[in-house]
Amino acid sequence: MDEARLSAHERRVLAEIEEQLNQEEASLARSLRTMRRTPRLPVPSIARARRHLPSLGVAALGATTLVLLVLAVATEAPALIWAFAAVWVLTLVTLLTLVVRWARRRAAQSRTDE
Repeated sequence: MDEARLSAHERRVLAEIEEQLNQEEASLARSLRTMRRTPRLPVPSIARARRHLPSLGVAALGATTLVLLVLAVATEAPALIWAFAAVWVLTLVTLLTLVVRWARRRAAQSRTDE
């Protein structure tokens, strides 16, 4: 099979591209060498309390759901059954949003750890 030969102009263009890439690679390598990961700052106590607030809300909704379930089964009152159903759906939606936030936070943390 015949080997493809480059013209003088094509060799010159190729040399310019390689030189440009070498310069960019050197600057990239230099910037990567100087990059340092900054240590994580401690989270203030208020921010920590806010972080746990949604989970406390889900716990309160769960307890309310359980109480409504027991009362609805014991009394068979339609109002209590409907209240249980509404609070149960609200609890599930809130719990689902917490799980999604947790999963996104874990994914972002694993991306930054790499």
